[in-house]
Amino acid sequence: QVRLVESGGGSVQPGGSLRLSCAASERIFDAYAMGWFRQAPGKEREIVAAISWSGDSTNYADSVKGRFAISRLSGTSTLYMQRNNLKAADTSVYYCAASEFTRLAATLKGYYTDWGQGTHVTVAS
Repeated sequence: QVRLVESGGGSVQPGGSLRLSCAASERIFDAYAMGWFRQAPGKEREIVAAISWSGDSTNYADSVKGRFAISRLSGTSTLYMQRNNLKAADTSVYYCAASEFTRLAATLKGYYTDWGQGTHVTVAS
């Protein structure tokens, strides 16, 4: 039983920055791959970024490469995603996720077994 809670969502202007955080109820980062997903209204949930259990390997969606950075806080059950140069297309509900099946930085939704409740992010003038 792993409980994930996202925070840091809100409204931001285009070109601005925002950092999302995810806290886990247990120390899972030594064994679980972790990732951030997003889902806009009428769209499928899609990968944003993923990080391996060790934190040594990461993967990003093409749409966010160079702008977003996923990381973990060493020694804690905390995951971060720094988001820079935000665009209107980044408006979505963002979800933190963990995988019981792999330690790799998996990009497919089917690998993830535990999900947070989601946090809303709106990018607009």
